[in-house]
Amino acid sequence: MRPGPILAVTSLALGVVVSAMASLNVALPDMAIASGADQTQQSWIIDAYSLVFAALLLPAGALGDRFGRRRALIIGLAIYGVAAVGAALASGPDMLIALRAVMGFGAALVMPATLSTITSTFAPERRSRAVSIWAAVAGASGVIGMLASGLLLERWSWPSVFWFNAGVVTVALVGALVLVPESAEPGAPRIDVVGAVLAAAGVAALVYAVIEAPVNGWTSALTLAGLGAGVALIAGFVTWEFTREHPLLDPRLFGNRHFAAGALSLTMQFFALFGFMFVLMQYLQLVRGDSALQAAVSLLVMPFGMVPASRLSPWLSERFGVPGPWTLGLLALGVGLAVLSQLDAASSYPAIAAGLIPLGAGLGLAMPPATTAITDAVPPRLQNVASAVNDLARELGGALGIAVLASILNGVYRAQLHLPAVPDAVADAARSSFTAAAKIGDPVIEPARAAFTEGLNAALLGASGVAFAAAVAVAVLLGRQRSRTEQSVIDQE
Repeated sequence: MRPGPILAVTSLALGVVVSAMASLNVALPDMAIASGADQTQQSWIIDAYSLVFAALLLPAGALGDRFGRRRALIIGLAIYGVAAVGAALASGPDMLIALRAVMGFGAALVMPATLSTITSTFAPERRSRAVSIWAAVAGASGVIGMLASGLLLERWSWPSVFWFNAGVVTVALVGALVLVPESAEPGAPRIDVVGAVLAAAGVAALVYAVIEAPVNGWTSALTLAGLGAGVALIAGFVTWEFTREHPLLDPRLFGNRHFAAGALSLTMQFFALFGFMFVLMQYLQLVRGDSALQAAVSLLVMPFGMVPASRLSPWLSERFGVPGPWTLGLLALGVGLAVLSQLDAASSYPAIAAGLIPLGAGLGLAMPPATTAITDAVPPRLQNVASAVNDLARELGGALGIAVLASILNGVYRAQLHLPAVPDAVADAARSSFTAAAKIGDPVIEPARAAFTEGLNAALLGASGVAFAAAVAVAVLLGRQRSRTEQSVIDQE
């Protein structure tokens, strides 16, 4: 079987599940107006997908190792497609949230199978280039998905986004059935059910607490209890995994500095990327008044920097060592976000592009070495688990990024929206979300626009700080090492 068509099919499957989180940001304002979703429900429409996706990636990767990666890919695509059709027919926010969660379950089966299929198909000398293409698709598909959503919304309403997802996933499903070979590890151990439950519950508790924090309050008993429960469950997961002969995820893997740097870097990159997309799309459509298509087109300068940089990154790593381009990419990401944090309601498009270009190039430089560091650190028998860790870092980072940046945005918006001359009922409605304020119009719209912009600035400045912290962490973890990999801390025989 030729690896080229396999790469094409797995990239298509990857693109549809990755874009499903970002592309819906374009349709979110219309969905909120049509369904009456408040600001927290809007966050959940986006994050229900990411939460389930992230929580189930580790057990889904292990299932692929044990029962077949092609089988996991096919089943996941089928589940995703059926749920997308259901979402297109949904009428209320609660049903949308539930179906987005089911789509996340299907995506959790798909994503680790794509990368592990590539790493098991391509010869070592060609694997780095194939992984760089995979990383470019993972990074750029969010923006491409938003452009597709914008084009659809120019003519149809928001359900067309889900119909489009269902159509693309059908093509990927047929391609997987025809072109993708089966690969599995016949000696793979039984699934660690207790570890899977602890990991899923820990991730769910953390993300739930962060999403609900603007409503409950960051210092409320509910928020603190949720954060504490999440930390305790994840600590319990780590402790449990140390006792297992065949752990779902061996914590000792993180003793490998390249593996640890890759996981941490990807988490922080996608924290910044998906959080930024969530808040910026609302700014473009609600504050600037751009149409869905205009907002999506505004982000097209990102792939122009991201795709060439991702292709160049492996060569730079071989030529100058891994730490240089990796750290430089994270610094460029932070600079781009810092530039975007200065936007206001009157900002021109060149001011937006000035932040998007270094942001895209930074992601293109930093993603491939981070992904390769994770997959190269483990033996072939654990490639699907390594892929799941890679994907977990991305999806957990994305889910937390949307949750945290949305929480910052919402918290600042509500704190800064002062409406002393407006009846209490109207003021409360305006504070529930900027969408509600836009519906009300005068006299709340201008103060709401100013408050929303202040929230946007605070959120993006926070994301910039995360990117800079990631650059420091990667530089410290890699130290003076210039080789691409180091010996794994686990048995590789």
